[in-house]
Amino acid sequence: MTRQSTEAQLADFKLNDEQLEFQAHCRRFAREVIRPAAPQHDREESVPWEVIKAAREWGLHGLETIQKMGSDPDGLFSCIYAEELHWGCAGIALAIQGGSLAAAGIASSGTPEQIGRWVPECFGMGDEIKLGAYAVTEPSAGSDVRSLRTTARQDGDEWVLNGTKVFITNGGIADVTVVVATVDPTLGHRGQASFVVPKDTPGLSMGKKESKLGIRASQTAEVILEDCRVPAEYLLGGQEKLDKKLARARSGESTGRSSGALATFELTRPLVGASALGIAQAAYEWTLEYLEGKEEDGTPLLEQQRVQQVLAEVATEIEASRMLVWRASWMGRNGIPLTGGQGSMSKLKAGDVAMWATTTLMDLVGPYAQTTDCPLEKFFRDAKIYQLFEGTAQVQRLVISRMQRSEYQQRRSEAPATAEQNGAKLGDVVREATATLSSG
Repeated sequence: MTRQSTEAQLADFKLNDEQLEFQAHCRRFAREVIRPAAPQHDREESVPWEVIKAAREWGLHGLETIQKMGSDPDGLFSCIYAEELHWGCAGIALAIQGGSLAAAGIASSGTPEQIGRWVPECFGMGDEIKLGAYAVTEPSAGSDVRSLRTTARQDGDEWVLNGTKVFITNGGIADVTVVVATVDPTLGHRGQASFVVPKDTPGLSMGKKESKLGIRASQTAEVILEDCRVPAEYLLGGQEKLDKKLARARSGESTGRSSGALATFELTRPLVGASALGIAQAAYEWTLEYLEGKEEDGTPLLEQQRVQQVLAEVATEIEASRMLVWRASWMGRNGIPLTGGQGSMSKLKAGDVAMWATTTLMDLVGPYAQTTDCPLEKFFRDAKIYQLFEGTAQVQRLVISRMQRSEYQQRRSEAPATAEQNGAKLGDVVREATATLSSG
Protein backbone atom coordinates (compact mmCIF):
# COMPACT_ATOMS: atom_id res chain seq x y z
CA MET A 1 0.00 0.00 0.00
CA THR A 2 1.42 3.39 -0.96
CA ARG A 3 1.71 6.39 1.34
CA GLN A 4 -0.94 8.15 -0.74
CA SER A 5 -3.44 5.30 -0.45
CA THR A 6 -2.74 5.08 3.30
CA GLU A 7 -3.56 8.78 3.71
CA ALA A 8 -6.72 8.34 1.65
CA GLN A 9 -7.83 5.43 3.80
CA LEU A 10 -7.16 7.34 7.00
CA ALA A 11 -9.13 10.27 5.62
CA ASP A 12 -12.33 8.23 5.36
CA PHE A 13 -11.62 6.41 8.66
CA LYS A 14 -12.39 2.97 7.25
CA LEU A 15 -10.66 -0.22 8.28
CA ASN A 16 -9.86 -2.27 5.21
CA ASP A 17 -11.03 -5.86 4.77
CA GLU A 18 -7.81 -7.34 6.15
CA GLN A 19 -7.96 -5.15 9.25
CA LEU A 20 -11.63 -5.99 9.83
CA GLU A 21 -10.88 -9.69 9.51
CA PHE A 22 -8.01 -9.38 11.99
CA GLN A 23 -10.23 -7.44 14.39
CA ALA A 24 -12.90 -10.15 14.26
CA HIS A 25 -10.24 -12.85 14.80
CA CYS A 26 -8.87 -11.08 17.87
CA ARG A 27 -12.37 -10.52 19.28
CA ARG A 28 -13.24 -14.21 18.86
CA PHE A 29 -10.05 -15.26 20.63
CA ALA A 30 -10.80 -12.82 23.45
CA ARG A 31 -14.35 -14.12 23.79
CA GLU A 32 -13.69 -17.84 23.43
CA VAL A 33 -10.27 -18.25 25.09
CA ILE A 34 -9.36 -15.25 27.23
CA ARG A 35 -12.63 -14.51 29.02
CA PRO A 36 -13.32 -18.08 30.23
CA ALA A 37 -9.83 -18.22 31.79
CA ALA A 38 -9.82 -14.70 33.20
CA PRO A 39 -11.64 -15.19 36.57
CA GLN A 40 -9.30 -17.94 37.79
CA HIS A 41 -6.09 -16.14 36.87
CA ASP A 42 -7.39 -12.86 38.27
CA ARG A 43 -8.31 -14.58 41.52
CA GLU A 44 -5.09 -16.59 41.84
CA GLU A 45 -2.76 -13.95 40.36
CA SER A 46 -1.27 -16.71 38.21
CA VAL A 47 0.52 -16.52 34.87
CA PRO A 48 -1.87 -17.75 32.12
CA TRP A 49 0.60 -20.04 30.35
CA GLU A 50 -2.16 -22.04 28.65
CA VAL A 51 -3.69 -18.88 27.17
CA ILE A 52 -0.30 -17.64 25.94
CA LYS A 53 0.19 -21.02 24.22
CA ALA A 54 -3.30 -20.80 22.73
CA ALA A 55 -2.49 -17.29 21.45
CA ARG A 56 0.50 -18.80 19.61
CA GLU A 57 -1.81 -21.40 18.05
CA TRP A 58 -4.25 -18.68 16.96
CA GLY A 59 -1.43 -16.67 15.39
CA LEU A 60 -1.62 -13.97 18.05
CA HIS A 61 1.73 -14.42 19.79
CA GLY A 62 5.29 -14.64 18.56
CA LEU A 63 7.57 -13.27 15.89
CA GLU A 64 5.13 -13.70 13.01
CA THR A 65 2.57 -11.60 14.86
CA ILE A 66 5.14 -8.89 15.58
CA GLN A 67 6.32 -8.92 11.97
CA LYS A 68 2.72 -8.64 10.74
CA MET A 69 2.22 -5.55 12.86
CA GLY A 70 5.62 -4.13 12.01
CA SER A 71 4.89 -4.32 8.28
CA ASP A 72 1.48 -2.62 8.57
CA PRO A 73 1.76 0.78 6.83
CA ASP A 74 -1.18 2.20 8.78
CA GLY A 75 0.07 1.26 12.24
CA LEU A 76 -3.45 0.08 13.09
CA PHE A 77 -2.94 -3.68 13.41
CA SER A 78 -1.12 -3.11 16.71
CA CYS A 79 -3.93 -0.89 18.00
CA ILE A 80 -6.60 -3.41 17.01
CA TYR A 81 -4.62 -6.24 18.61
CA ALA A 82 -4.11 -4.41 21.90
CA GLU A 83 -7.69 -3.18 22.17
CA GLU A 84 -9.38 -6.48 21.38
CA LEU A 85 -7.19 -8.60 23.67
CA HIS A 86 -7.70 -6.13 26.52
CA TRP A 87 -11.43 -6.30 25.81
CA GLY A 88 -11.08 -9.93 26.88
CA CYS A 89 -8.96 -9.38 30.01
CA ALA A 90 -6.32 -6.74 30.61
CA GLY A 91 -4.13 -8.95 32.79
CA ILE A 92 -4.06 -11.86 30.34
CA ALA A 93 -3.58 -9.50 27.40
CA LEU A 94 -0.56 -7.96 29.13
CA ALA A 95 0.82 -11.44 29.82
CA ILE A 96 0.52 -12.23 26.09
CA GLN A 97 1.98 -8.89 24.98
CA GLY A 98 4.52 -8.43 27.79
CA GLY A 99 7.54 -9.34 25.70
CA SER A 100 6.75 -6.65 23.14
CA LEU A 101 8.16 -3.83 25.27
CA ALA A 102 11.49 -5.64 25.66
CA ALA A 103 11.50 -6.35 21.93
CA ALA A 104 10.81 -2.66 21.23
CA GLY A 105 13.70 -1.70 23.50
CA ILE A 106 16.04 -4.03 21.62
CA ALA A 107 14.77 -2.85 18.24
CA SER A 108 15.16 0.85 19.12
CA SER A 109 18.70 0.57 20.53
CA GLY A 110 20.29 -2.62 19.22
CA THR A 111 22.47 -3.42 16.22
CA PRO A 112 20.97 -5.59 13.44
CA GLU A 113 22.88 -8.57 14.83
CA GLN A 114 21.56 -7.97 18.35
CA ILE A 115 18.00 -7.55 17.07
CA GLY A 116 18.25 -10.82 15.17
CA ARG A 117 19.61 -12.66 18.19
CA TRP A 118 17.60 -11.25 21.08
CA VAL A 119 14.14 -10.30 19.77
CA PRO A 120 13.25 -14.01 19.25
CA GLU A 121 14.20 -14.58 22.89
CA CYS A 122 11.33 -12.27 23.91
CA PHE A 123 8.76 -14.66 22.40
CA GLY A 124 10.27 -18.06 21.63
CA MET A 125 10.24 -20.07 18.42
CA GLY A 126 7.90 -22.83 17.27
CA ASP A 127 6.01 -24.31 20.20
CA GLU A 128 8.46 -22.88 22.73
CA ILE A 129 7.09 -19.93 24.71
CA LYS A 130 9.54 -17.34 26.02
CA LEU A 131 9.02 -14.02 27.76
CA GLY A 132 10.79 -10.68 27.73
CA ALA A 133 10.95 -7.94 30.36
CA TYR A 134 11.90 -4.27 30.11
CA ALA A 135 13.42 -3.03 33.37
CA VAL A 136 13.40 0.75 33.78
CA THR A 137 11.37 1.87 36.82
CA GLU A 138 13.19 2.26 40.13
CA PRO A 139 12.06 2.92 43.73
CA SER A 140 13.48 6.46 43.82
CA ALA A 141 12.83 7.43 40.19
CA GLY A 142 9.15 6.62 39.69
CA SER A 143 8.06 7.85 36.28
CA ASP A 144 11.24 9.90 35.78
CA VAL A 145 13.51 7.77 33.58
CA ARG A 146 16.09 10.57 33.73
CA SER A 147 16.85 9.83 37.40
CA LEU A 148 17.84 6.16 37.27
CA ARG A 149 20.36 4.97 39.86
CA THR A 150 21.05 1.49 38.54
CA THR A 151 24.66 1.62 37.41
CA ALA A 152 26.69 -0.12 34.72
CA ARG A 153 30.47 -0.21 35.15
CA GLN A 154 32.82 -1.52 32.48
CA ASP A 155 35.32 -4.11 33.70
CA GLY A 156 37.46 -5.43 30.88
CA ASP A 157 35.26 -7.35 28.44
CA GLU A 158 32.26 -7.23 30.77
CA TRP A 159 29.76 -4.78 32.19
CA VAL A 160 28.86 -4.99 35.88
CA LEU A 161 25.28 -3.97 36.74
CA ASN A 162 24.03 -3.00 40.19
CA GLY A 163 20.60 -1.73 41.21
CA THR A 164 16.96 -2.57 41.83
CA LYS A 165 14.10 -2.26 39.39
CA VAL A 166 10.48 -2.29 40.55
CA PHE A 167 7.05 -2.98 39.03
CA ILE A 168 8.57 -4.90 36.12
CA THR A 169 6.15 -6.81 33.89
CA ASN A 170 7.39 -10.43 33.64
CA GLY A 171 9.99 -9.57 36.27
CA GLY A 172 11.73 -12.70 37.54
CA ILE A 173 10.21 -15.04 34.94
CA ALA A 174 11.51 -13.47 31.73
CA ASP A 175 13.94 -15.34 29.51
CA VAL A 176 15.60 -12.04 28.60
CA THR A 177 15.51 -8.77 30.53
CA VAL A 178 16.48 -5.45 28.97
CA VAL A 179 17.98 -3.29 31.73
CA VAL A 180 18.40 0.47 31.41
CA ALA A 181 21.31 1.66 33.53
CA THR A 182 23.46 4.75 34.07
CA VAL A 183 27.03 4.60 32.78
CA ASP A 184 27.83 8.27 33.52
CA PRO A 185 25.68 9.85 36.30
CA THR A 186 26.90 13.37 35.45
CA LEU A 187 25.09 13.28 32.09
CA GLY A 188 21.57 12.48 33.31
CA HIS A 189 19.49 10.52 30.80
CA ARG A 190 22.16 11.06 28.14
CA GLY A 191 24.53 8.98 30.25
CA GLN A 192 22.32 5.89 30.13
CA ALA A 193 22.61 2.68 28.15
CA SER A 194 20.58 -0.52 27.72
CA PHE A 195 21.84 -4.05 28.33
CA VAL A 196 20.50 -7.51 27.60
CA VAL A 197 20.52 -9.79 30.65
CA PRO A 198 19.53 -13.43 29.97
CA LYS A 199 17.82 -15.42 32.71
CA ASP A 200 20.07 -17.40 35.06
CA THR A 201 22.80 -14.75 34.73
CA PRO A 202 24.66 -14.71 38.09
CA GLY A 203 23.66 -11.66 40.09
CA LEU A 204 20.18 -11.41 38.49
CA SER A 205 17.32 -12.32 40.81
CA MET A 206 13.65 -11.70 41.47
CA GLY A 207 12.67 -9.66 44.48
CA LYS A 208 9.16 -9.10 45.74
CA LYS A 209 6.29 -10.27 43.55
CA GLU A 210 3.59 -7.61 43.70
CA SER A 211 -0.01 -8.33 44.62
CA LYS A 212 -1.98 -5.82 42.60
CA LEU A 213 -5.39 -4.17 42.40
CA GLY A 214 -5.80 -5.03 38.72
CA ILE A 215 -4.09 -6.78 35.77
CA ARG A 216 -3.53 -9.62 38.22
CA ALA A 217 -2.86 -12.29 35.57
CA SER A 218 0.29 -10.41 34.57
CA GLN A 219 3.36 -11.04 36.72
CA THR A 220 4.83 -7.88 38.25
CA ALA A 221 7.95 -8.11 40.39
CA GLU A 222 11.21 -6.51 41.48
CA VAL A 223 14.34 -7.26 39.48
CA ILE A 224 17.54 -7.15 41.54
CA LEU A 225 21.02 -6.80 40.05
CA GLU A 226 23.95 -7.49 42.38
CA ASP A 227 27.33 -7.39 40.64
CA CYS A 228 25.53 -8.85 37.64
CA ARG A 229 28.10 -9.40 34.88
CA VAL A 230 27.23 -9.47 31.19
CA PRO A 231 29.57 -9.66 28.17
CA ALA A 232 30.44 -6.43 26.38
CA GLU A 233 28.44 -7.53 23.32
CA TYR A 234 25.26 -7.43 25.42
CA LEU A 235 25.45 -3.61 25.43
CA LEU A 236 22.69 -2.63 23.01
CA GLY A 237 24.04 -0.60 20.13
CA GLY A 238 27.63 -1.53 20.87
CA GLN A 239 30.60 0.27 22.43
CA GLU A 240 31.36 2.58 19.52
CA LYS A 241 27.80 3.95 19.48
CA LEU A 242 27.87 4.49 23.24
CA ASP A 243 31.24 6.26 23.12
CA LYS A 244 29.98 8.66 20.45
CA LYS A 245 26.80 9.34 22.40
CA LEU A 246 28.72 10.10 25.61
CA ALA A 247 31.19 12.31 23.75
CA ARG A 248 28.37 14.38 22.25
CA ALA A 249 26.72 14.68 25.65
CA ARG A 250 29.95 15.83 27.33
CA SER A 251 30.55 18.41 24.63
CA GLY A 252 27.03 19.76 25.07
CA GLU A 253 26.03 18.81 21.55
CA SER A 254 22.34 18.06 21.10
CA THR A 255 21.53 14.71 19.49
CA GLY A 256 17.99 15.69 18.63
CA ARG A 257 16.89 12.26 19.81
CA SER A 258 15.47 10.79 23.00
CA SER A 259 17.35 8.34 25.18
CA GLY A 260 16.80 4.62 24.63
CA ALA A 261 14.16 4.35 27.35
CA LEU A 262 12.36 7.53 26.27
CA ALA A 263 12.43 6.47 22.62
CA THR A 264 10.97 3.07 23.50
CA PHE A 265 8.11 4.66 25.43
CA GLU A 266 7.42 7.04 22.54
CA LEU A 267 6.89 3.99 20.33
CA THR A 268 4.59 2.20 22.75
CA ARG A 269 2.39 4.90 24.29
CA PRO A 270 -0.34 4.72 21.61
CA LEU A 271 -0.51 0.96 22.21
CA VAL A 272 -0.98 1.57 25.94
CA GLY A 273 -3.81 3.91 24.98
CA ALA A 274 -5.34 1.21 22.77
CA SER A 275 -5.11 -1.25 25.67
CA ALA A 276 -6.98 1.13 27.96
CA LEU A 277 -9.65 1.54 25.28
CA GLY A 278 -10.23 -2.21 25.28
CA ILE A 279 -11.23 -2.01 28.95
CA ALA A 280 -13.48 1.00 28.38
CA GLN A 281 -15.14 -0.62 25.37
CA ALA A 282 -15.73 -3.86 27.30
CA ALA A 283 -17.31 -1.94 30.19
CA TYR A 284 -19.53 0.05 27.82
CA GLU A 285 -20.73 -3.01 25.90
CA TRP A 286 -21.44 -4.97 29.09
CA THR A 287 -23.47 -2.07 30.52
CA LEU A 288 -25.58 -1.80 27.37
CA GLU A 289 -26.31 -5.52 27.50
CA TYR A 290 -27.06 -5.42 31.23
CA LEU A 291 -29.49 -2.50 30.94
CA GLU A 292 -31.32 -3.95 27.93
CA GLY A 293 -34.80 -5.01 29.01
CA LYS A 294 -34.57 -3.51 32.50
CA GLU A 295 -37.23 -1.04 33.61
CA GLU A 296 -37.68 1.63 36.24
CA ASP A 297 -41.19 2.74 37.14
CA GLY A 298 -42.47 0.96 34.06
CA THR A 299 -40.09 2.75 31.67
CA PRO A 300 -37.21 0.90 29.98
CA LEU A 301 -33.91 2.21 31.35
CA LEU A 302 -32.41 2.61 27.89
CA GLU A 303 -35.26 4.97 26.98
CA GLN A 304 -34.69 7.24 29.98
CA GLN A 305 -32.94 10.48 29.18
CA ARG A 306 -30.58 10.38 32.19
CA VAL A 307 -29.33 6.96 31.11
CA GLN A 308 -29.08 7.90 27.45
CA GLN A 309 -27.01 10.99 28.23
CA VAL A 310 -24.50 9.02 30.29
CA LEU A 311 -24.15 6.33 27.64
CA ALA A 312 -23.80 8.91 24.88
CA GLU A 313 -21.04 10.70 26.75
CA VAL A 314 -19.16 7.47 27.41
CA ALA A 315 -19.44 6.38 23.77
CA THR A 316 -18.24 9.79 22.55
CA GLU A 317 -15.22 9.84 24.86
CA ILE A 318 -14.22 6.33 23.77
CA GLU A 319 -14.45 7.28 20.09
CA ALA A 320 -12.50 10.50 20.63
CA SER A 321 -9.77 8.58 22.43
CA ARG A 322 -9.64 5.98 19.67
CA MET A 323 -9.04 8.67 17.07
CA LEU A 324 -6.13 10.08 19.10
CA VAL A 325 -4.65 6.60 19.47
CA TRP A 326 -5.01 5.74 15.80
CA ARG A 327 -3.58 9.09 14.68
CA ALA A 328 -0.52 8.79 16.93
CA SER A 329 0.11 5.23 15.82
CA TRP A 330 -0.28 6.17 12.14
CA MET A 331 2.07 9.15 12.54
CA GLY A 332 4.72 7.02 14.21
CA ARG A 333 4.52 4.32 11.55
CA ASN A 334 4.75 6.85 8.71
CA GLY A 335 7.73 8.70 10.14
CA ILE A 336 5.83 11.85 11.07
CA PRO A 337 7.48 13.33 14.20
CA LEU A 338 5.24 13.40 17.27
CA THR A 339 6.61 16.83 18.16
CA GLY A 340 3.35 18.05 19.66
CA GLY A 341 3.15 15.20 22.16
CA GLN A 342 0.61 13.22 20.15
CA GLY A 343 1.83 9.89 21.57
CA SER A 344 1.49 11.13 25.14
CA MET A 345 -1.89 12.70 24.33
CA SER A 346 -3.23 9.35 23.14
CA LYS A 347 -2.05 7.51 26.23
CA LEU A 348 -3.23 10.25 28.61
CA LYS A 349 -6.70 10.57 27.10
CA ALA A 350 -7.37 6.85 26.76
CA GLY A 351 -6.14 6.09 30.27
CA ASP A 352 -8.27 8.83 31.81
CA VAL A 353 -11.30 7.77 29.76
CA ALA A 354 -10.96 4.12 30.82
CA MET A 355 -10.92 5.07 34.50
CA TRP A 356 -13.71 7.62 34.14
CA ALA A 357 -15.89 5.36 31.98
CA THR A 358 -15.73 2.36 34.32
CA THR A 359 -16.50 4.57 37.32
CA THR A 360 -19.36 6.36 35.54
CA LEU A 361 -20.89 3.11 34.31
CA MET A 362 -20.68 1.61 37.81
CA ASP A 363 -22.61 4.61 39.09
CA LEU A 364 -25.22 3.98 36.41
CA VAL A 365 -25.62 0.29 37.23
CA GLY A 366 -25.82 0.82 40.97
CA PRO A 367 -24.84 -1.33 44.01
CA TYR A 368 -24.50 -4.54 41.98
CA ALA A 369 -21.53 -2.98 40.20
CA GLN A 370 -19.30 -3.16 43.28
CA THR A 371 -19.77 -6.91 43.79
CA THR A 372 -17.21 -9.39 42.50
CA ASP A 373 -19.98 -11.06 40.48
CA CYS A 374 -20.24 -7.96 38.29
CA PRO A 375 -17.71 -7.63 35.44
CA LEU A 376 -17.62 -3.86 35.95
CA GLU A 377 -15.82 -4.41 39.24
CA LYS A 378 -12.90 -6.06 37.41
CA PHE A 379 -12.92 -3.53 34.56
CA PHE A 380 -12.71 -0.80 37.20
CA ARG A 381 -9.72 -2.45 38.94
CA ASP A 382 -7.90 -3.09 35.67
CA ALA A 383 -8.39 0.45 34.38
CA LYS A 384 -6.44 2.30 37.08
CA ILE A 385 -2.97 1.16 36.01
CA TYR A 386 -3.38 2.89 32.64
CA GLN A 387 -3.18 6.23 34.45
CA LEU A 388 0.02 5.11 36.15
CA PHE A 389 2.49 3.03 34.18
CA GLU A 390 4.69 4.14 31.27
CA GLY A 391 4.40 7.63 32.72
CA THR A 392 1.62 8.73 35.06
CA ALA A 393 -1.19 10.97 33.82
CA GLN A 394 0.49 13.89 35.58
CA VAL A 395 3.81 13.18 33.85
CA GLN A 396 2.04 12.89 30.48
CA ARG A 397 0.60 16.36 30.99
CA LEU A 398 4.06 17.74 31.68
CA VAL A 399 5.45 16.01 28.58
CA ILE A 400 2.64 17.35 26.40
CA SER A 401 2.98 20.86 27.79
CA ARG A 402 6.72 20.95 27.22
CA MET A 403 6.47 19.51 23.72
CA GLN A 404 3.69 21.92 22.79
CA ARG A 405 5.75 24.84 24.05
CA SER A 406 8.81 23.66 22.14
CA GLU A 407 6.79 23.16 18.96
CA TYR A 408 5.26 26.63 19.30
CA GLN A 409 8.67 28.23 19.82
CA GLN A 410 9.95 26.40 16.76
CA ARG A 411 7.06 27.74 14.68
CA ARG A 412 7.70 31.27 15.95
CA SER A 413 11.38 31.07 15.09
CA GLU A 414 10.53 29.93 11.58
CA ALA A 415 7.81 32.56 11.06
CA PRO A 416 10.11 35.59 10.33
CA ALA A 417 12.08 33.59 7.76
CA THR A 418 8.85 32.44 6.14
CA ALA A 419 7.49 35.98 6.09
CA GLU A 420 10.73 37.24 4.53
CA GLN A 421 10.59 34.53 1.87
CA ASN A 422 6.95 35.30 1.14
CA GLY A 423 7.78 39.03 0.94
CA ALA A 424 10.57 38.33 -1.53
CA LYS A 425 8.22 36.20 -3.64
CA LEU A 426 5.58 38.95 -3.55
CA GLY A 427 8.20 41.48 -4.61
CA ASP A 428 9.12 39.30 -7.58
CA VAL A 429 5.47 39.04 -8.58
CA VAL A 430 4.99 42.82 -8.35
CA ARG A 431 8.12 43.52 -10.39
CA GLU A 432 7.09 40.99 -13.03
CA ALA A 433 3.61 42.47 -13.25
CA THR A 434 5.04 46.02 -13.49
CA ALA A 435 7.39 44.97 -16.28
CA THR A 436 4.52 43.32 -18.17
CA LEU A 437 2.38 46.43 -17.89
CA SER A 438 5.27 48.66 -18.99
CA SER A 439 5.98 46.49 -22.04
CA GLY A 440 2.28 46.58 -22.91
